[in-house]
Amino acid sequence: MFITLEGIDGSGKTTQLNLLAAWLQEQGLEAVITREPGGTPLGEKIRLLLLSPEDGPKTAVAELLLYAAARAELVQRVIKPALQAGKIVIADRFNDSTWAYQVWGRGLDPLWVKEVLSGTTDGIKPDLTLLFDLVPSVSLSRIKRGDRLEQENLDFFQRVRQGYLALAQEEPERIRLIAADRSVSAIWTEVRAEVETLFTKIC
Repeated sequence: MFITLEGIDGSGKTTQLNLLAAWLQEQGLEAVITREPGGTPLGEKIRLLLLSPEDGPKTAVAELLLYAAARAELVQRVIKPALQAGKIVIADRFNDSTWAYQVWGRGLDPLWVKEVLSGTTDGIKPDLTLLFDLVPSVSLSRIKRGDRLEQENLDFFQRVRQGYLALAQEEPERIRLIAADRSVSAIWTEVRAEVETLFTKIC
């Protein structure tokens, strides 16, 4: 079972991921928790590079290829082996982030990006994606805006949000839209319900 959490920076998805991980442990379920970019030694080095305002990529193409390299490594070294072993995998971001940020945010050619992404995932697709939706003006007020991506302007994050919402419309069964402008407990109640529904379908 593969679950991903998505949303623009500051949407609260990391908080919900931690709650989900703790809940799964309470249920006696073994889960592998990972993040993108990152999750492997190489991926974590790429993450540092991508988020560095000084040393990060200066072109959208280079940025995409770095994300793709990190994902390919994560899929082969972490996600695929865990799924084959029957474990639950929870990922903080996956392909949807790349689509929202690089296609909608950066304006890269969607056909080319689709080809690149297809080569990184080995056919693996999330069973459930929880998309935490929040207006960018609010999300940006929650973050420090210290890394390279956090320093992008409001228009960029508005485009990214629109990309996410478009994906949710295209795949409503997989991508569950969660309003992130509520209390942590209210959001968590909905997250848990979505995951429990998935368990009912799969188990």
